Amino acid sequence: MTAFPRIILAGLSGGSGKTFVSIGLCRALSRRGLSVRPFKKGPDYIDASWLTHAARATSCNLDPFLLSRETIAALFQEKAAGCDLSLIEGNRGLFDGKDREGTCSTAELARQLDAPVVLVLDATKMTRTAAAIVAGCRAFEPGLNLAGVILNRTAGERHRAILKQCIEELAGVPVLGCLPKMGDNPIPERHMGLVSDQEHASREQSLDAIADVVERWLDVDRILAVARNVDAPAPAQPVPWPAPVVAGHEPPVIGYVHDAALWFYYPENLEALERAGAILKKVSLLSSEPWPQLDGLYLGGGFPETQAAELSANTLVRAHVRALAESGLPIYAECGGFMYLCEGLHLPDGEHALAGVFPLSTRLCPRPQGLGYVEALVEADNPFHPLGAHVTGHEFHYSACTEPSRPADMPPLALKMLRGHGMLSGRDGLLVGRTFASYTHIHALGAPHWAPAFVRAALAFKESR
Repeated sequence: MTAFPRIILAGLSGGSGKTFVSIGLCRALSRRGLSVRPFKKGPDYIDASWLTHAARATSCNLDPFLLSRETIAALFQEKAAGCDLSLIEGNRGLFDGKDREGTCSTAELARQLDAPVVLVLDATKMTRTAAAIVAGCRAFEPGLNLAGVILNRTAGERHRAILKQCIEELAGVPVLGCLPKMGDNPIPERHMGLVSDQEHASREQSLDAIADVVERWLDVDRILAVARNVDAPAPAQPVPWPAPVVAGHEPPVIGYVHDAALWFYYPENLEALERAGAILKKVSLLSSEPWPQLDGLYLGGGFPETQAAELSANTLVRAHVRALAESGLPIYAECGGFMYLCEGLHLPDGEHALAGVFPLSTRLCPRPQGLGYVEALVEADNPFHPLGAHVTGHEFHYSACTEPSRPADMPPLALKMLRGHGMLSGRDGLLVGRTFASYTHIHALGAPHWAPAFVRAALAFKESR
């Protein structure tokens, strides 16, 4: 039986340093010749992408809200099979979930995977209190294996020595390393977290620099031993991937935008489309390269606001996307993709004209306009979600919809929000013809109807052409 060596890196809150440690460990271990499979707990595309590059292996998101316990076990074991180590980066604080019970927390995921937890603790201006915090975390919930602590932002050797002695003697948890205070972050941050790896010119140098810090200040060998000191999990059922829906037909071609503007995709969403029978083709909204003939189009999330001038200047692609929508091509867009399909994007430097599929615009705001898990009820017929379906997902957007330029022409909003903000008046899922766009991001394994429906719609369009 495979043991699946594994470890979860958690923090007390966002900003604890767990992403820095996770990225650094992935790169340090991969430089040693180990095969590392990174995972990200929670709905996060940016950290997951950095983990992918650090480990040189595709990261996978594990989210107890979006996925069932059985699917998480199946997905983890499928992606971790044959790897020397699986490293799972937590999100938010260790016990923080979607409610007062901590449902869907990193601690819950650790129990589901029976994975040891290493806590990354910001030790700024504390010594003995750190031991009290660690002891409290160790005893707070039953069934949690708190196997070690990594201390971040320590002030000097005396500070580190006192912290280590207090935590190990008073809390009974080993200290696996102490990071010093550092001046500049090798990966800068902005409004949605770390800067996109798509835009970071010196990505590889930054990853190696972080790994150098980790190798110097952390006991990587002991961390590796913690990950290996685990019991083999019970064998999981196969991942519930969709079955092909195109038997006897030529596969439809679905394009998906992947460039510096739009690149937020769960890898499982793309894999589900392929397993359902689609051929995927990568396209760009920024490039002048011609697109292949498509039977469907998927526009994920991303940062259209950082590329707004370039997106607006590419008038040929804007017109092409609008023409595809008008032709009845099935188009599915999430968040940044929705923003691109609007008439324009209002930024502090002015308005940038975009595809104009929808008769409204968006504007960038200084604070998040939607943040967290989403539940919605499908109340209008569309090619992607069946009428009456209960859809789960997440949203994280700083943009908001402006008033429609032609209120009488405002298209229907197919989703009634049961949890979350959405677009307008508690609704989401703008629908024009076969084009569906929402602020809600879905996971294909949490919405198993989505990929087969998308492929069937693309196949129907192909055969009608």
